[in-house]
Parts: sequence; structure tokens; C-alpha cells
Amino acid sequence: MPSLVNRKSQIANEWAFTIVELLTVIAIIAILAAILLPTLAGARIQAQKKQAQLQIRDLATQVQIYDSSYSRMPISVAAQQAAMNNGGIFTYGGVFQTPVNGVVWPAAPNPSNYYPSNNEVIAILMDVTNTTVTAVNQNHQKNPQQTAFLNAKMSGWDPSQGGTPPGGVGNDLVYRDPWGNPYVITMDLNADNTCLDPFYRLQAVSGSGSATGANGLINSVDPNGAGNNFAFHGNVMVWSAGPDGKVDSGNGANLGVNKDNILSWQ
Repeated sequence: MPSLVNRKSQIANEWAFTIVELLTVIAIIAILAAILLPTLAGARIQAQKKQAQLQIRDLATQVQIYDSSYSRMPISVAAQQAAMNNGGIFTYGGVFQTPVNGVVWPAAPNPSNYYPSNNEVIAILMDVTNTTVTAVNQNHQKNPQQTAFLNAKMSGWDPSQGGTPPGGVGNDLVYRDPWGNPYVITMDLNADNTCLDPFYRLQAVSGSGSATGANGLINSVDPNGAGNNFAFHGNVMVWSAGPDGKVDSGNGANLGVNKDNILSWQ
């Protein structure tokens, strides 16, 4: 009759994995991970794109609601003055990387070298006042009804921390997309219901060989679509540079690094 020790040893041997079997299991796990990780990453990006689209549309809507409430756009006096020398158009934005040599392209070229981020708009729409970040809404002067038009998530990010900021509204009141880049906001300030974003107005970006450009923009100046006059029929345009955070003014709106950009007018 076998001893208890021998019986335990026999059971252990019956259940033990050989090295070959262990390596096979590890290889299978590695293959499954290689298959699943890109799928999970793709799903995450799609979820972020959906989030950005919702935020962009909400931001554009709240700008319009503010305009309806006060008969003016949520901008600073400096922005209004700059727009007077720019056909009544003003853009809040930032700088984005281009696909060439890592240089940056100013997404908000305005007169007088005035390149503000969107924190002025956010301070007004969220009725943030008496802050050292921007004095645009000091003592509720731009939002006397003290209405919180925009209910955006605060990220708590401090610019002094450095690195890539998260999405949401940081302590600097800049509203950023899920990839950490500021939303670009272009407004029509002369009430002609024609909005010309400095990037998407470009023929190289939105041109199609006719007056009807990419994503429904219209060139009302030339029936053949000549010139940088592709405009949105409305008073506000909001967009994100998408997951790659890049723009290319020499490529079409739906090509290359511009293809993943997210637009309020799409």
C-alpha cells in the first residue's frame, strides 16, 4: 500500500505543468493581448472623440444662448477691438503642432498679435469672477445675471505642474479637449451670420473646386471657390485638433492630420 507522502507526490505530478505547457500558455496570453490591446485603445479613442463632440456642441450652443440673453458675444473688450480690424471675426485658440519638423502653427491669428486662449470665454460662460487668471468678468461685468451657461468639468490642472494637461477646464480656465489641447472658438461679431475660422477658411484646407467646400462651408465670394473665404453660415465655430493634436494648413480638411479634427459644424 503506497504511503501518504507518495500519494501526494503522485497527485502533484498529475496536476503539474511542464515547461512546454507553461510557455504555450504564456504565448497564447501574449497573442490575445496583442489582439485585444489595439481594440481597447481604439475604443478609448472613439469614446474620447464622442466626448469631445458633445463638449464642442455644448460650447457652441452656450455661446449662442449667451448671445440671445445679452445681445452680444462672450468676449473681452480687447477681443472686440481686435475684431474691428479683422472683418468682425475673432478667434480664441492656441498653437498646434504640424506634421513638418515639429514646428507650431498659430491656430488663432488675430490682429495686433493678440492670441488669447479660450479662458476669457469660459470665465464669462461659467460666471467665474474676481480671479487672477483673467479679469474679463470682474464683478460679473460680462455676466450681470450671474448665469452659469456652461457646466464644464473642472480638471484641477495647474499650468505650473508642467506636462500634458488633462481634458476639462484647468485652473487657468482654459477649456481643453480630452487630449489636452484648447478648443478653438471663432465668433462672428458683426452680426452678418458669417463665420470665417482662420484655419478652415483656407482654400487649401476647405476648397473643393467649387463654392461648396469641405464639411458644408461655403465660399460666397467666388463661385469657383477661389480665395480663402470658406465660411460657416452661423455665428460661432468650435473645433478640436483631435487625438493627434495636429493641424496642416497645406492639406485638405479631411486628409492627413486634419482628418481626425472634430468640428461643431459637422
